Amino acid sequence: MEIISLIWQQYLYIPLFNFLVWLYLNYSFDNLGISVIILTIILRLALLPFTILTERGKIISQRLRRDLEEIKKDFASDPVKRKLAVRQFLKKKRIRPWAKAIVLGVQGLVLVLLYQVFIGGINTETKLHLLYPGISRPDFINTNFLWFNINERDLVMAAVVAGYVFAQFLIKAFDKSHGSNKKEHIYALIFPSFVFLILAILPSVKSIFILTSLIFSSIISAIVAIIKLGISQATKKKV
Repeated sequence: MEIISLIWQQYLYIPLFNFLVWLYLNYSFDNLGISVIILTIILRLALLPFTILTERGKIISQRLRRDLEEIKKDFASDPVKRKLAVRQFLKKKRIRPWAKAIVLGVQGLVLVLLYQVFIGGINTETKLHLLYPGISRPDFINTNFLWFNINERDLVMAAVVAGYVFAQFLIKAFDKSHGSNKKEHIYALIFPSFVFLILAILPSVKSIFILTSLIFSSIISAIVAIIKLGISQATKKKV
């Protein structure tokens, strides 16, 4: 446990805290909310290769959906063999589901680290003494962003994130040619509600981080959709 605690503190928490303060001092106009947004964008850019693999997997999965449904039907009575067959099929088609797990896992890790950074206040002596010698110590870190304090809860920001998640569900449902089933409808209502409840009890810095990450994902998805449309039109012209 001591080794894990040492790794967490020295190689994850303290470096993230120092990087966040460095962004605050140099690129955020003395606004910690902007620092968190920049941090999130840098993180998503670093994870971009895995995001691209995830988007590629979505495209291939859509094309091979019928094949996957047939495999599931063939092994409907044996869940273990069904999972194995699906895994082998995805591996054969070079679909990498672990890429999405890495993207979500790293973002989840940063969310936990940010919670530790902000819990108890970021301007406390126990936090500021962790700054590296090469980073100037600010007299005061401004945590006000737009209309709220990112170190405190904000129901409006929690609602904005939940609304964005719900809007994504609506867009996906609209794009599906076969429509969505009852389970998907229920999930589309329950999951955003769950997101709102969780964010409503946490510091609003979480809402900023998640919303920025969601917008980044939407931009990537839009770019992929434009590329797909261009390829589709080029293919039709050749035919």
